[in-house]
Formats: sequence, C-alpha cells, structure tokens
Amino acid sequence: MKTRLFSTLLLLFALAGGAAAQLPSVTLKDINGKTVDTAKLSNGGKPFVISFFATWCKPCNRELTAISEVYDEWREETGVKVIAVSIDQAQNINKVKPLVDGNGWTYDVLLDPNSDFKRALGIQMIPYVLLVDGRGNIVYKHNGYTEGAEQELIEKIRQLAK
Repeated sequence: MKTRLFSTLLLLFALAGGAAAQLPSVTLKDINGKTVDTAKLSNGGKPFVISFFATWCKPCNRELTAISEVYDEWREETGVKVIAVSIDQAQNINKVKPLVDGNGWTYDVLLDPNSDFKRALGIQMIPYVLLVDGRGNIVYKHNGYTEGAEQELIEKIRQLAK
C-alpha cells in the first residue's frame, strides 16, 4: 500500500512539473542523413510526441497511420509536432523512407538502428509513445497500440497546450 501511494505521489509530482525526466543525449540521423542530438529535440516551446516504430511492426504502423489522419487538425489546434523514431536495424533501414513516403506521413523521422535512444529511455517494446512538454520534460508514456488510443494522446496534448 505504501509503495502504491508513493508511486502515485511521484507520478503526480512529475506531471505537475517537478522531477519529470528529460530526453537523453543520443546522436541519431534523420531520414535525410542530417545528424540530430536527441537532447535538443524541441518544438518551439510547444509539446511534441516521440513515437518509436519499426517497418515490420504492424501495431506501430497502424498507430502512426491513425495519427496521420488527424495530424493536421492536431497541429492546427495545439501546435504539436510528431517525431517518429525508427528502430529498424541497419540492414532494413532502406525500408523506412519508402514506408514513410508510401503512407504519406509528414512526421520528422529519426533513425535509431542500434536502438541507442530506445535503450537510453529504458523502452522495452514498441510501439512506444512519449509526450514531451514545451520545456523538454517527458510527461506521458504509453506502449502498445489499440484502435482509438490516439484520442487519449490528443487529450494529454490539449492539457499541455492550454
């Protein structure tokens, strides 16, 4: 009981802007080959989403497609940005751009072929979504995907965008 109470209080403290986790510094490349430091990811003071995926992960692709269908409305309403991070290994990395282009995804796409960023965040399974506030604090995490989960995500984004 004490552990559950402590966990709840810790979560509330983090959500209130207390000791929320920051993004670790990992050097990745974007889909066009530009080098990116993950600790410097931002959205001009507005919230952003980081979605970990792989070309072979069906739930990941369903989630990113579902978000894509409402992404323009989300951006207009809240200013949110989505950054998709592929964990495809080096031998499959050439499949990422065709998947992104074929689905019409307009996200920023980063490549994490050695899963360094994924591992630095302690992520075990994909799909995995992080919501980062305008100050760079990770304020929400969710793994797995079920149809409609993007509605919970936009509600969290709306709370941050107020």
